[in-house]
Amino acid sequence: HPEPEIGDLIEIFRPFYRHWAIYVGDGYVVHLAPPSEVAGAGATSVMSALTNRAIVKKELLYDVAGRDKYQVNNKHDNKYVPLPPNKIVKRAEELVGQEVLYKLTSENCEHFVNELRYGVARSDQVRDFVMAAGVAGVGLAAMGLIGVMFSRNKQQKH
Repeated sequence: HPEPEIGDLIEIFRPFYRHWAIYVGDGYVVHLAPPSEVAGAGATSVMSALTNRAIVKKELLYDVAGRDKYQVNNKHDNKYVPLPPNKIVKRAEELVGQEVLYKLTSENCEHFVNELRYGVARSDQVRDFVMAAGVAGVGLAAMGLIGVMFSRNKQQKH
């Protein structure tokens, strides 16, 4: 792996989800560690994604990634201008050690790093999930309405 640039977003491919960290130099990243990662129990990470506390940690990228593959992915650079690297690092370092309410839908690790790099929170993982849920919900509502209309029609013919 080439050395990431300071302020780079690192996407780590966990077995069931993608974890995100932000590179702050000297091999270190700052990331929002969900409770399972705090304990270092990789297998229970899906369960812990549903629990609600996460800690901002500064750790070696090598240790955070473990056996998982990772890549630099500054995917919103075409939409947002990244903050200056020294400002990204300063903001990230100030948050280290803080406990954050961790909700899979809103304050997740991808939001966290996007907030640090660009000053905006963005998570495509969540948006894709919400879109899918929304589409399913609309479909069910439409089915329900059609059902109501059919039952009314039957009654009028009697």
